[in-house]
Amino acid sequence: MRIDIITCLPRLLEGPFSDSILKRAQEKGLAKVELHDLRKYATDKHHRIDDYAFGGGAGMVLMIEPVANCIRELKSQRDYDEVIYMSPDGQLLTQQVANELSLKGNIMILCGHYKGVDERIREHFITREISIGDYVLSGGELAAAVLTDAVIRLLPGVLSDETSALTDSFQDGLVAPPVYTRPAKFEDMEVPEVLLSGHEKKIEDWRFEQAVQRTEKRRPGLISKSK
Repeated sequence: MRIDIITCLPRLLEGPFSDSILKRAQEKGLAKVELHDLRKYATDKHHRIDDYAFGGGAGMVLMIEPVANCIRELKSQRDYDEVIYMSPDGQLLTQQVANELSLKGNIMILCGHYKGVDERIREHFITREISIGDYVLSGGELAAAVLTDAVIRLLPGVLSDETSALTDSFQDGLVAPPVYTRPAKFEDMEVPEVLLSGHEKKIEDWRFEQAVQRTEKRRPGLISKSK
């Protein structure tokens, strides 16, 4: 998989992709993440990428020309399954969305900034808009990093235990059950006895029951969606 990210703040994204799982995925050749500095596609000597909004109002807007130039250059080099714009009013990122995108080959992500991007980009170049939550960030960079992480970790071979991603929260519409590790007893706190029993069916049933109970308590909306 290849993910190309268009941003006016590429240094902000260097950290998330240079460590841990995302770094190992790239070293293994399972994924490739490329950052593209939007300012390199500006047409004036000051490398300007934003301007005032027509009609007035506070805040600046990403100009159409640099963004279009960058998207067109990247598309001239390869075909893209999706050109995604990270936007507060986009489709909410869920595990199901991440699962779907993990099956793609090439994805382009545009990071919004300031008051957003010229609407003509959204109308004519973007194939999908995604939000990571009902709140506003300073820019789309951190949202793009979240999306990239959620997708790449699902690729076969990225995680050392490939069954790990399948048992994550939300894969079955439930949050994950409680987990424990050694020691079995710490001070007066003990691990549930069933987890020490070695009885796989009982452990599986316990985990499912705990996942349902925890979902009903902490994320009841997930239960209502599944009905």
